[in-house]
Amino acid sequence: MADTLSYPQAVTYNRHIVLPQIDLEGQEALLNARVLIIGIGGLGCPAAQLLCSSGTGQLTLVDDDKVEASNLPRQLLFSRAQVGQFKVHAARDRLHELNPDCRIRTVNTRLDDEALRQAVSEHDLVLDCTDNPASRQQINAICYAQQRPLVSGAAIRFEGQLLMVDPLNHSPCYQCITRLFSEQELSCVEAGIFAPVVATIGTQQAHIALLWLMGKQVLPAGRLLTYDGLSLSWQQFTVPADPQCTVCQSIKTNK
Repeated sequence: MADTLSYPQAVTYNRHIVLPQIDLEGQEALLNARVLIIGIGGLGCPAAQLLCSSGTGQLTLVDDDKVEASNLPRQLLFSRAQVGQFKVHAARDRLHELNPDCRIRTVNTRLDDEALRQAVSEHDLVLDCTDNPASRQQINAICYAQQRPLVSGAAIRFEGQLLMVDPLNHSPCYQCITRLFSEQELSCVEAGIFAPVVATIGTQQAHIALLWLMGKQVLPAGRLLTYDGLSLSWQQFTVPADPQCTVCQSIKTNK
């Protein structure tokens, strides 16, 4: 049986509930949602904070890194006292302070394909908050194979991008966009990252996820959204499916 909001929870989320686009039904859908967040860095911190504080029922945080002093300017879940702790444990402790009702699971190892398949299958939605192309490709392929929606984010220097992948509606996938936009091989350590940009993209990942979990959709699946942090401008691109894509096209062909 699905969980229902208690009276104290209804009071807490009143500002959501009074919105006719959300109402009690939408907030209770969020209460029963399970979200997998992979990467608890500059993207994952704001995304996890908003999902937790907005009333998501369960979050699973995956990251094998530890908090470093150089993370603190942009990974605002962490405090200086938590330097040296695993990011997932530090984030869990801070998130519990925000919303003790949110069930938070932590994984402080890098998931291989088999473990990732299992984790993806146990959740309703996945947020890719990682910072390297190999991880994005792995997550994209497994989400598509497991038929789980994916909100992918990336940021470097003053630039950010967002993409929602919806396998159930046969949308183009992350691999389809790599033929149109070259993948960024530099890391933030090498190229730098402006803190507000990464916070903006992580916040928008949570925004997209929350609306989808409550039965709404703000960013059409397969639509690439890019952000320029110097001009404060957004652009949208319709991503056509790559007929040769080995992820989304091969799955449709095999069905």
